[in-house]
Amino acid sequence: MPDISTPNLDYGNMVQAWDINDALMGGTLYMRQLGKTYLPMWPKEDKDAYKERLAVATLLPAYEETIKQNIGRVFAEPVQLKESVPDGVRELAPNIDLEGNRFDVWAQSLFGLAMQYGLAHALVDYPRVDTEQVKTKAEEKATGARPYVTMINPRQVIGWKSKVTGGKVVLTELRIKEVVIEDGDDFGQKKIEQIRYLRPGSVQLHRKSTDAQGAANWVLHEEWNTSRDDIPLVTLYTKRTGFMCGTPPLLNMALLNIKHWQSQSEQDNVLHVARVPLLVVYGLGENEELVIGSSSATAFDDRQRQGLEYVEHTGAAISAGKESLADLVEQMRQAGAKLLRTENTSTKSVDQTSEETMQEQSPLYTMANSLEDALANILQIMAEYLNLPEGGSVDVRTELDVETKEFNPPAALAIQALRQGGDIRRIDAIKSLQKLNLIDATMDPDKVLDELLNEVPTLTGE
Repeated sequence: MPDISTPNLDYGNMVQAWDINDALMGGTLYMRQLGKTYLPMWPKEDKDAYKERLAVATLLPAYEETIKQNIGRVFAEPVQLKESVPDGVRELAPNIDLEGNRFDVWAQSLFGLAMQYGLAHALVDYPRVDTEQVKTKAEEKATGARPYVTMINPRQVIGWKSKVTGGKVVLTELRIKEVVIEDGDDFGQKKIEQIRYLRPGSVQLHRKSTDAQGAANWVLHEEWNTSRDDIPLVTLYTKRTGFMCGTPPLLNMALLNIKHWQSQSEQDNVLHVARVPLLVVYGLGENEELVIGSSSATAFDDRQRQGLEYVEHTGAAISAGKESLADLVEQMRQAGAKLLRTENTSTKSVDQTSEETMQEQSPLYTMANSLEDALANILQIMAEYLNLPEGGSVDVRTELDVETKEFNPPAALAIQALRQGGDIRRIDAIKSLQKLNLIDATMDPDKVLDELLNEVPTLTGE
């Protein structure tokens, strides 16, 4: 029977890919815990032999390392608040989530989450204020109440509803599954499952309980009204498949990493067997026993029909397995490098990839632009809580942006020549010089132009 904990159908469609991500991000120990899920038992393989094989299996962390490298490319420098961000919002940046995280650190974690799952959520909230005791804005400020943002793992968002308003899809309902820890008697603690049910203007908390018959059900624990006529959720997509839906952008690489985990285990097992030579006896009678040792000798009557010898593996299977593993590593490198390319139809070698920087309009660069938009939306909601008209914007400085910081005289002279020839507008020249970092990139180009046009000339020209 469906209840408030029943996930959307779209949610169920995303879980399988997320499970693969979680397994690989968990590392070798977690992969071993998952056992047969990603390391099948061979037909007729002994259970004890499988346990021994699983216990020594190791994971090549290609997927995890690629995600970290891509995050590093996007966050070549800390996120910067532009000049357009009002002071009221800027003051919140050192502790953006009320958990002590700076805005730039928090933004990197949000992008990392989206890189894994294909999307990540941020809920911008405001502490509840007792309106019976707090009557004015000054009293409210004295309580320390201020807007903050909470990062939401997409696994927690189990349900949602939406509608089209003014040509835009907006959330009308949202269900977030949470686990809260409450202190018990003495030093004990207990975990409590709850679902946060949000609608425009209201919030409900439903908690899991057990009735007299022992059946589990969800009951309303608490509810309150909010001042907003929308649900203040911001979603960052890195690979969108639909509204509130996404899939890991490096899923193909993840599947190859799973395959490498399985193939590596098989290769290790072959090596284990091949390294132990087998002693073969020829001409031993049915009831005869053979004693092997430095203090014993073995007697045979006919050298042609009797004897001992060691038989070793030819090594053909080992070489084939080694080549297969090398091919998988190369395929993973190519799959990870595709995020850096403007066109995803071709691949590059690992040497080319390690030397390659993010190309403008590559998938990874597009993700960085999406991050800028998502962070600006978060700041806007915070500004609305503070009754400010604008929240401003941010500057995500990627690897590509940082590399262009080096002074480029030919480019600067070309811009100057185009401006003097009247081929580009003054505002376009300013924007181009900002890209070359000759003018502060965080400044509003219109404001820079206004300052230049209203400069007061002096006799010294300074």
